[in-house]
Amino acid sequence: VLPKNDLSHAVGRIVHKRIPGPIGRKSVELFARYYNINLDEAEHKLEMYPSIGELFTRKLREGVRPVGQGLVHPADAVITEAGSIDDMTLIQAKGKTYSVAGLLGGGPYFENFKSGDFATYYLCPTDYHRVHSPVDGEIIWRNHIPGALWPVNDWSTKAVSNLFNVNERVAVVIKSERGLVALVMVAATNVGNMTMSFDESISTKVRKADRIPSPKNFDPPVKIRRGEEVGIFHMGSTVVMLYAPGVLPGPASKLKGLNSKMGESLTL
Repeated sequence: VLPKNDLSHAVGRIVHKRIPGPIGRKSVELFARYYNINLDEAEHKLEMYPSIGELFTRKLREGVRPVGQGLVHPADAVITEAGSIDDMTLIQAKGKTYSVAGLLGGGPYFENFKSGDFATYYLCPTDYHRVHSPVDGEIIWRNHIPGALWPVNDWSTKAVSNLFNVNERVAVVIKSERGLVALVMVAATNVGNMTMSFDESISTKVRKADRIPSPKNFDPPVKIRRGEEVGIFHMGSTVVMLYAPGVLPGPASKLKGLNSKMGESLTL
């Protein structure tokens, strides 16, 4: 019933608004305390963040997260679903599936993930909200797909059909030595703004009615290193990872339920 898109963009404006004086400082402090944010890893001390939004999108302190070997996790999150890609579909929740083609918004690469693997990373407000590349490689394609802003919590994944194919998202395909990897950042209620570190032309602030999907091939490709930043959620949401056959060193199902840390080696 709620106008989720308008509400989400309004919340985004509010949390990024700089409130001067003691009230502003106190609001940031209360937010950090309520969500138990790990300030030991933050780039700056708490008093250096002038708004809740800037604390939320904080960078990590240099050197605090050494990047592991091989494939690494793209985000701090809980992996809520993971497994093989059967019949070109992914598991959303028990009894609900969605298609690879729909998730990527079509394009030239979705069939490369046939019989591959997937993992769904759910970020909560406590988490660090920058998303990083899991591999060394080249970004060869992206697609910004406008859509709804349903919440991505447990209720929604069980109740809303094709949730991750309905919500606004940005899909990024990376070519690595191990094979193709797709990283899909999915927006949600109160997450109406995502920015991409490799492509400033993407804007998720514009109203849905004014937008159409915008795929783009990169020629030449954009080189990216394992652990390098791909994009930022300006509130919490979900990353869906797709791996072409043979990219993962073992069965993806072993990842389900794992609490991941960005930059840690993905071991199976």
